[in-house]
This record gives sequence, C-alpha cells and structure tokens, in this order.
Amino acid sequence: MKADVVVYINEKLKADIRGDQSIEQLVSAATLKGVLSPVVGMPDIHEGYGLPIGGVMAMPEDGLVSAGAVGMDINCGARLVRSNISSKDLDRSTLRNLMIGIESKVPLGTGGKNRAGEIIPLEEIAKKGAAACVQKGFGVKEDLEHTEENGSLGRATLATCSKRAVERGRVQLGTLGAGNHFIDLLNVAEIYDEETARVFGLEKGNLAVMIHCGSRGFGHQVCTDYTEIFWNKAQELGIEIPLKGLAAAPIKSKEGQDYLEAMAASVNFAFANRQLIMHNVRTVFEEVLESGWKKLGLDLVYDVAHNIAKWEEHQGKKVLIHRKGATRALPKGHKLNPRTYLETGHPALIPGSMGTASYVVVGTKDCEESYYSVNHGAGRRLARGEAKRSVDLKEFEKWMEKKDILINERNLEFVKDESPFAYKNVEEVISVLEEQGMIKKVAKLEPIGVIIGVNRRRRR
Repeated sequence: MKADVVVYINEKLKADIRGDQSIEQLVSAATLKGVLSPVVGMPDIHEGYGLPIGGVMAMPEDGLVSAGAVGMDINCGARLVRSNISSKDLDRSTLRNLMIGIESKVPLGTGGKNRAGEIIPLEEIAKKGAAACVQKGFGVKEDLEHTEENGSLGRATLATCSKRAVERGRVQLGTLGAGNHFIDLLNVAEIYDEETARVFGLEKGNLAVMIHCGSRGFGHQVCTDYTEIFWNKAQELGIEIPLKGLAAAPIKSKEGQDYLEAMAASVNFAFANRQLIMHNVRTVFEEVLESGWKKLGLDLVYDVAHNIAKWEEHQGKKVLIHRKGATRALPKGHKLNPRTYLETGHPALIPGSMGTASYVVVGTKDCEESYYSVNHGAGRRLARGEAKRSVDLKEFEKWMEKKDILINERNLEFVKDESPFAYKNVEEVISVLEEQGMIKKVAKLEPIGVIIGVNRRRRR
C-alpha cells in the first residue's frame, strides 16, 4: 500500500460487511499512485464499483482522478426543505393528496422522462447548475446560497460529454429515478441542539421534506464512458490500476481534465435536478394547502452532494477529494461555509432507510481527519438481489403498518430491496462518528410519507 487505510466502524457494523469486498476495495485504492494517507471508510461502508460506497480518498495536484471513485450517480445527494406546517395538523387525506400531487409533477422510475429540457437548455444546466433553474423562475437566490458550491461547480462543459450522455440528460431533468431515490415527508421528531436547529429553521413537530436523487442517466453515462477511457489508456499513461472500477488518469492529463469537466457538468445537472424537483414540491403544497410556499415556510435548509470530486484545502495543501457515498461536513468557522451557517457549520444530511429516521448533523474540527467527510446514510447490509430474495414481505408490511407511514407503492414486494431490513441500523451508524467527536446531532426526522422511485405503473 502507498497509503494507510482508516475505517470508522464498531463491532456491530463489522458484522454487516463480512463477506463483501469493501475493505479490500479501500486497500486497492490505497495502492494508487500519489494517493494521500489515509484512505477513509465511513461507518455506512459497503461494497461498490472500484471505491466502496462510503469511501473517501484525496489526491495531490500531480496525482490521479478516478471516475469510479466518484461513482456512477455523480452528485447523488440530499436536499432538505423545512416548513412552518405542524405535522399533526396534516390528516391522512391531506398527506396522501400531497403525495399524489408530487407524483403527478415528478416522474419516477429509471425510465422517467420530463420536458423540462425544452424550457431550460441542457447547455445552461451543465454550465450554471441550479442557477439556471432560478433564472427561469424555478426558485429564489436564497436556494443557491443554501446549496453546496452554490449549486454550480466550475469548468463544466458538455463538450467533453459523449453524445449518448447528452441524449440521456436532455429528457431527464426534474425526474427522481429509481432504487433508493426518494422524496420523504418527515416530522421533526427530536431536537438535540436548540440553537443550531433554530439557525437551520427546524422546529420540533413541524413538517420537513427530503429529496434524494442525482444526475440520472447523464452522470451514469459520464462515469461509464470515462472508466472505459481511463482503463484503456492506463498502459499508455503508465498507470498501474488494481481494479477496473478504480481506473484513473493523471489529473493534469487531457483525459483527466476532460473527465473533470464532464463530471462538473453532471454535478450541475444533479443540483438543477433537485432544484426543479423542489420547485414542483413547493407548487404542490401551494395547490393542496391553498397558500403560498413562502407563507408555508418551505425554505431550503441545505443541499449536499454524496458522490463528487472537488478541489479543497487540507492541511494547507490543495487536494482533489473524491467522496463516494460520503457527505462533506464543515465545522463552524470554516471559510467555505455559507454565510448563514458560518457560526454553526453547514447542515450535513444523513438519510435513513425506508421507514427509519434521518438525521441532521454538523461536523466538528475533529472531522478534519476524514477530510471533513461523514457518512451519507445508513448504508446497505444486503445487496439488492439478496434483499429481494431474503426480506420477508409480511415482516416488511408489519413494520410499515406499525410505523403508520404512507407509501406511494402499495405492493411492497416491488420495493423489498429498499426495506429497512436491507440497510444497516442508522442509529448505530450515526453513533460511530458521534462517539469519535466528529459530529454533533442537531435533529432527528421521522418519515410520515414516502415517495420511492419504482419501475412499474401504480394504481391507487
């Protein structure tokens, strides 16, 4: 190995990764030329393509960039919206009407398509990100201030994206996708830090909305294309690659620069995607509750990326940090925090699994040891195929019924791979970094309505 490997995990979570290749994948990443020490594994770590999900690695300016170490769903991320709405004042009928309205405006599933690309050209989305939506009236400037990178990563262009990537991107803006992509209606169940929660606009008993999705087929195609390019060019570039999923190129090479530009376009697409979905969610709330979204207090708390490579400063040096299934968590006082959150640190959003709680946390100065990174969710314990075979449907149905959670998919057979039994215990995952002193909990959010991306037509 050229670098050390550090994994934040406890004995209970170790049992969840026995039999997968996540640790071996971290060790492989630690052999890449130039990689800085340490290569980090988060508590929600599980096997991925190349770098495991829940993996973080940093490269110097003369190092490598790896498409697989960012991931297929570039800038998959989470966005949290707060409200002035009391959860207890929403009866079941109103809640269901909100969910039906959201489904009518946000296409779901892998093949979900939208005509938003006819309103906002993909060229603008790729270059400007969420700002392209705001400029067309789909949001306000405060939304950008509460988005990582202000909703736009620099040096983005479609010129380095393949024709196939562009074709897929043109029809998928404003769509949710499938798998673990969701829109959750949440109740703010617990507040752990009153002062920070007040700054974030979170109040116990009020409704919040979390949107989790990414760059759809556009980002997937970019990753696929450049993994092939890097893999095929490795010998010519003089690079030893331990796994195809870790295929990489020198950052300063043409191939490396081309990928960073295409990746930035995908990042911006994902920021715009969540921005447009949020706009449509606000519109539904206005229609169902017959009140303006500003009066309802549907303000964006924050939007964070989970799969991204970005230039950041670490111990006085400029480094390219690859986060794959990891969330940036800057502590209070860090200069890259939004002005609003300079005294608290920006919100880091940790979604749970279907039917379990999500958390809002902040990073501490001790988080520097993980490149100011924290876990991005609960993390899988069962692969999709295994979950579909082994999760007991009746047990899953009893769980959701006991929790009294509305879900857009009546036949839970179709979402067994997203059941809470397929994921690690989110409380256990959160406790690891909390006990290390790397995060502080701010709020606990419990689901009352779940819209999951599914690949079949539904009847109510």
